[in-house]
Amino acid sequence: MATVDTQALIFMAQNPQNIRNIAIIAHVDHGKTTLVDGLLKQSKTFRDNQAEMEQSLIMDSGDQERERGITITAKVTAVSHGDYRINIIDTPGHADFSGEVERTLNMADGCILVVDAQEGPMPQTKFVLQQALVNNLKPIVVINKIDKPARRIAEVENELADLFLELAVHEDQLHYPIYYAVGREGKAWAQMPDDPESAGDLEVLFDAIIKDIPAPTVELDKPLQMLVTALSYDSYKGKYAVGRINRGQVKAGDSVMICKLDGKQVRAKIEGVFMSHGLSRFDVPVGVAGDIVQLTGLGDIKIGETVADAEKPEALPVMQVEEPTLKIYIGPNTSPFKGQEGEFVTNNQIGERLHKELETNIGLRVENEGLGYLVSGRGELHLSVLIENMRREGFEMEVGRPQVVTRQVDGKTEEPLEELIIEVPAEHVGAVQMELGARQAQAKEQFVTSKGVTKLVYEVPTRVLLGLRNILVTKTKGTIIMNSLVIGYQPQGPALRQLRNGVLIAYESGTTTPYALQSAQERGTVFVGPAVKVYAGQIVGLNARSDDLEVNVCKEKHLTNMRSSSSDGVVQLTPPTILSLEECIDFIENDELVEVTPKSLRLRKRELSANQRKKR
Repeated sequence: MATVDTQALIFMAQNPQNIRNIAIIAHVDHGKTTLVDGLLKQSKTFRDNQAEMEQSLIMDSGDQERERGITITAKVTAVSHGDYRINIIDTPGHADFSGEVERTLNMADGCILVVDAQEGPMPQTKFVLQQALVNNLKPIVVINKIDKPARRIAEVENELADLFLELAVHEDQLHYPIYYAVGREGKAWAQMPDDPESAGDLEVLFDAIIKDIPAPTVELDKPLQMLVTALSYDSYKGKYAVGRINRGQVKAGDSVMICKLDGKQVRAKIEGVFMSHGLSRFDVPVGVAGDIVQLTGLGDIKIGETVADAEKPEALPVMQVEEPTLKIYIGPNTSPFKGQEGEFVTNNQIGERLHKELETNIGLRVENEGLGYLVSGRGELHLSVLIENMRREGFEMEVGRPQVVTRQVDGKTEEPLEELIIEVPAEHVGAVQMELGARQAQAKEQFVTSKGVTKLVYEVPTRVLLGLRNILVTKTKGTIIMNSLVIGYQPQGPALRQLRNGVLIAYESGTTTPYALQSAQERGTVFVGPAVKVYAGQIVGLNARSDDLEVNVCKEKHLTNMRSSSSDGVVQLTPPTILSLEECIDFIENDELVEVTPKSLRLRKRELSANQRKKR
């Protein structure tokens, strides 16, 4: 972290007219976090030599965020520009993490909507913009990646105009400035440049934030109110409650009242008041209305609770987020290999970890289910990220097939309905239509875009999407672009028939041999290689036919009095198909489970005994 003039930062923070609170919103992979990188670097938040050393995607600090290339949790940072302090909220772009967007937008007074110059507005663009306009945020539009050869600047501007016309809450929101940027290079312009490769910086964007985004409306002389919007931790100060001060001011040593979610009020004492600057935080003597601060000393405070004046405690409205659409069973591992690879294996340990996750992941729901828990979230990615985090922390568990979360309305069961938008080259349109036709999806629109690809729009129940992405990626040779967004509910339809083939099931426990695998791969696709320990009831491959088949993958070739075991030459094996966690979850059916450990992913039948499976 660069040496900063702390006194100057404190002065900015204590003058609400010099504060700007802005959220960066966009569809996934349109360049939000890269743009935040540029703002951090050009605001001299880092020393010159440190800025060169800093990696890209500075705000994506989590391991999975870096590996997947997406933002998973919303993060708050701040930069200074002249006499102004700019609080920046970097939000996720993936629909599965839209709860992060909903919980953080109330801290902002304006937003920068980032749109890809080639792709234009996408489904999540519509969702995040709608949330911003409902929260009365002043929008600034940035058309990013204008250096792409296939950019469509005029068309994208028209598509944005249509989107704003559809979503605007009042007429003022139809008037918004547009800027053009190459976020990766840290350049932006007020007018479309003749040459995007020309020199430039983000100064025009800093000026736009200061000029177009209003200063926060404040009531400094009123009793304190602050809605806790996020939590962070460190080993020195413990838990930090992050939020924007709605009114009043707060300083270290103040006695406050925490208005809990259940209506109770708990007295607490502020130990410290901190503010962000770049990737670090610094303590300040006082936090004032309109600024985003981090408070310590508040114990077990949770997201959505209000920090209020001790003498006149008034709770702010609890933030509302969309309900979960998918649920999945997570329980202790019950396979013969249980406890061999994980550190945390008991039901209580898994339950404690899931309930800890609820503190920061407000889109999640957890309830008891048999030996384990039923965890509800916003989509397959939302749930798989949680499972992968637990796996890396040393947890061992078993996971069931995702199920749709339904609701009861007037005695009738309704299921979530999603709009599915697909872009695919013309030669693969038939394969996509056949797969969606088999899943009874309703086609709404089909046309060839100016990019030369075919765009298909469907309305599909959420349950139809389970396992669909991997199938279509395979059938289109990886050329498909798929996006979906929940648009409402409809009466629950009939269950889909199983579209997947049967599986190859290990007949006995043991260690796989090349000789046995050679026979197994003639029956279908094999998921395990040689010298791998398996147990009876474990799924070791995908059958070429529709029914399940038990195979012995541990059989050895024995010596005879006529020849040696190696006399037939070297066994030629096809490399096994290794499935990722998401692919495993997509693959299984209702009578199957995924065994998840820190070292392994195994597919298995829920009932391991072949005789018991036949009785069912």
